[in-house]
Amino acid sequence: MSVARLGRAVRETVSGLPRAFWWLWASTLVNRLGAFVATFMALYLTLDRGYSASYAGLVAALHGLGGVVSSIAGGVMADRLGRRPTLLIAQASTAVSVAALGFMRDPVSIAVVAFLVGVTSNASRPAVQAMMADIVRPEDRVRAFSLNYWAINLGFAVSSMAAGFIAEVSYLAGFLVEAGMTAVCAVLVFVKLPESRPGDRGNGHGSTHGNDGSGGEDVSLWTVLRDGRFMGVVGLSFLVALIFQQGFVGLPIAMGRAGFTPADYGLAIAVNGVLIVALQIPVTRFIQHRDPRRLLIVSSLLSGYGFGLTAFAGSVGVFALTVCVWTLGEMINAPTQTGLVVRLSPVHGRGRYQGVYTLSWAVASLVAPLMSGAVIDRFGAGWLWGACAGVGTAAALGYGLLTRHLPKEEAAVDAAGTRSGVGAA
Repeated sequence: MSVARLGRAVRETVSGLPRAFWWLWASTLVNRLGAFVATFMALYLTLDRGYSASYAGLVAALHGLGGVVSSIAGGVMADRLGRRPTLLIAQASTAVSVAALGFMRDPVSIAVVAFLVGVTSNASRPAVQAMMADIVRPEDRVRAFSLNYWAINLGFAVSSMAAGFIAEVSYLAGFLVEAGMTAVCAVLVFVKLPESRPGDRGNGHGSTHGNDGSGGEDVSLWTVLRDGRFMGVVGLSFLVALIFQQGFVGLPIAMGRAGFTPADYGLAIAVNGVLIVALQIPVTRFIQHRDPRRLLIVSSLLSGYGFGLTAFAGSVGVFALTVCVWTLGEMINAPTQTGLVVRLSPVHGRGRYQGVYTLSWAVASLVAPLMSGAVIDRFGAGWLWGACAGVGTAAALGYGLLTRHLPKEEAAVDAAGTRSGVGAA
C-alpha cells in the first residue's frame, strides 16, 4: 500500500466521529498508558515485599473479584447517576486506591486495598461503553469500538515496557505514576465530556430498540437477566473470554512445562500486542459494514482453533504463528461483540447491559487460571488446547443461533433522539 493510500485509509477510519468520542478515547489511552500496577504486581509482592507466590496469587484473585463486583455496580451507576458522574467517581477512586496501595505494608491491608483497586478500576468500563453507544452513530459504532480497543492495546504495550524500567527505579513510583495518570483521566472527563445519558438530554422516555420492549424507566437488573437472547450472548462471551485468557494463563504454563524460558514466552505473546497495534485499523475497515453474525462465528473459530494449533507447536516461531491466528480472532471479536451488546440493549438500560456483559470477562479472568491449571496438571497441555478448539466451535454455533434476526441499529437513533452537545470532529 502506498503512503497516499495509507494516509487516506487512516483519514477515513478516524473521520466523522464526534469530538466527545475523541476525548473519551484520549482518556482511555492515558489510562492505559499509566497501567503499571497490574503488570508488576506479582513481582512487587514476591521480589520487593518478599511474600510467597501463593499470596501474590491470592491478591491477584481478590483484584479480579473486585472487578466482578464492580461490573454490575458500574453498570447500574451509569444508568442511574449518568455516564459522566460514574466515570468521575470511578477514576478518582482508582487514583486514590492505587496510590494508597503503594504505601500498604501489612499483608491484610495489601489484600483489602487490592480488592478496592479491582472494584474502582473496573467500574468505569460499562460507563465508557454506554457513553460511546450514546454519542456515536449506529453505523460508526464498530469503528469507534475498534479504535477504543486499539487505544487500550497501544497504551498497554507502552505501559508494559515502561513498567520494567520504573520498577528498577522504584515500585512506589509506579503506583504514584498510575494514580497521577488516572487522575488526569478524571480531569479530562470533568472538563471535556458532557453527560450523554439519553434521559438527561431531553430525549424520549420509554422507547427502546432492544428485544424486550421494556420502557426506559423499567429497565432493571432483573430486566437484563430475563432477556434470554442477551444472556445467551453473555454466556457465549464468557466462553470466548475463557479462550483468550489462555494466552496469559495457560500458554506460559504450557511453554514452561515444555522447557521454554520466560523470554521465549515473552517473545511469542508480544506478537499479540504488535499485531493489534499494527492491524486493528485495517481490520476495522474490513469488518465495519459486514454481517456481525458471520464475524462472530469466524472470530470464535479463529480463536478456538488458533489455540488448538498450539498443541502442535514445538518452537517459539510456531507458537508465535498460533498467536497470530487467535489474535486475528480477537481483533474481529472485540468491537463486533461490543457493538452487538449495544444492538440488544434498551437505550435507557445500556449501562446495566454493558455491566452484565463486562461481568462475563471478569468472571472468565477468575475461572480461566483455575481451569487451565487443573487441565494441564491432570491431563496435559494438549487437552487444554483441544478444549479451546471445542469451546470455540460451541461459541460459533451459539452465535449462529442467537444472532439471527438482529434488531436494526437505526432504531437506536429513533429511540435516543437527537444528540445534543456532541459535535463532529
